[in-house]
Amino acid sequence: MTKQYQKKRNPQEEPERKAVEGEIVSEEPVIESLEEAAEAQEELTEAQEAVDEAEAAAVEAAEAEGELSPEMAALIQELKEAREAADQARAKAEAAEKALADYEDKYLRAQAELQNFRRRKEREVAERIALANESLILELLPVLDDFERAFDAIPEADREAHAAWVEGFELIYRKLQKILEAQGLEAIDASGEFNPEVHEAVTMTPSDEVESGHIVAEFRKGYKLKDKVIRASLVSVAE
Repeated sequence: MTKQYQKKRNPQEEPERKAVEGEIVSEEPVIESLEEAAEAQEELTEAQEAVDEAEAAAVEAAEAEGELSPEMAALIQELKEAREAADQARAKAEAAEKALADYEDKYLRAQAELQNFRRRKEREVAERIALANESLILELLPVLDDFERAFDAIPEADREAHAAWVEGFELIYRKLQKILEAQGLEAIDASGEFNPEVHEAVTMTPSDEVESGHIVAEFRKGYKLKDKVIRASLVSVAE
């Protein structure tokens, strides 16, 4: 049995094997344990062969002579020593196997800790990016509001007289909308039943046309950013 052990490595796995939040994981103990196990197994095999040879010789001598001769006594002593050597080799092999199992368990734990660390860091980075986007988008929402109020305030006559200007500003408005929508911005629907999770009631209005508890009018558009409400809709609700 060979006394050398060489483990194939994947270069891309080296960082995972050697660092978990600054802690170095060395592979030397497992190589030493494998070498010790190999040596112990070889010694065990040799000792067992010696035991078998001694036993066979003892049986043959006993059958031939029928009494305990000096040669027989020497063989018995040799057999005893061989058995002790085999026991020692077996104990050494078991110790090496236990050391190997302990190191493998430590390595698997280190890998799991590294994966958890990576996932935690990725989640933290994503949260920081989302927070930065949210802050910027909140600052841009008043610009959308101004565009919408400006379009609503244009008289119909001026809209027709200055159609090119109006169309140009509408194009800018739509571009800004698409940029924000690409980042996950979504307008909140302000129709139907009042929902306190996405709507904020500023007035209660008597209405014969709208069912009680339903939205009558919207004063300011609300928005979600990737399913998170960043600004509730300001609405009037029917009494």
